[in-house]
Amino acid sequence: MAYVIAAPCVDHTDQSCVQVCPVDCIYGDLSVDRKLYIYPDACIDCGSCESACHNSAIARSDALPGAWADFAWVDATWFADPNAARAAVDELVPAA
Repeated sequence: MAYVIAAPCVDHTDQSCVQVCPVDCIYGDLSVDRKLYIYPDACIDCGSCESACHNSAIARSDALPGAWADFAWVDATWFADPNAARAAVDELVPAA
């Protein structure tokens, strides 16, 4: 079961999770992305990212709070269609 980066990361990309990920499965283009994304096929479920996140934005996909459930498919979508994932983030967390 992969980890997912949810709403608290939007517009608050600390990147501490990137630094601790042993398999480099966290991505994002911070010039256009409002959050980072975990590649579920590469995630080894180690939890390093969750404990490193200062925003408490990361959880296992099967343990996401209901309000964050959509972020599981958003993270997976980014790797096939980044623009669709970005649009979904904008819909889930409108820009201030």
